Amino acid sequence: MSAYIQDLTVNWGESDPFGLVYYAREVAWFNEIEHELFRQIGHPINKMISEDRSAFVMGEIQFRFVGSAAYGDRVQCKLTLIEVRDKTVHWQCDAVNLDSDQEICNGTATRVYAEIMPDGNLRSRRIPDDIRALLNQFKEKGV
Repeated sequence: MSAYIQDLTVNWGESDPFGLVYYAREVAWFNEIEHELFRQIGHPINKMISEDRSAFVMGEIQFRFVGSAAYGDRVQCKLTLIEVRDKTVHWQCDAVNLDSDQEICNGTATRVYAEIMPDGNLRSRRIPDDIRALLNQFKEKGV
């Protein structure tokens, strides 16, 4: 397997009347899809937090708007693993409007694996080997 793909429908209020998807919604699409990916591989975010006091938190995100998607349009979002480093996961994020076959946005997201300290602060820590191995199936072949 390479990449994790999930389809969604654009909800009312996720774009303006011209089909320009709000940046915060693009980010939310990929955040929700990444959470589902972790659930699918047996490491749901709530389990990571409750059992390990750790989770993946946003380190950096950069998306570029390319095309439109309006209320009711079907969208395909794809997460492709670029790289797993010691404490970070780097994703390529791409969204395509399935109704028009037009790209909506593309970009990158970096997640940091962080431990939740007793005082509520976060401290980065090494990604466990089992999670690392499971994530590698989403790496584009030849990358």
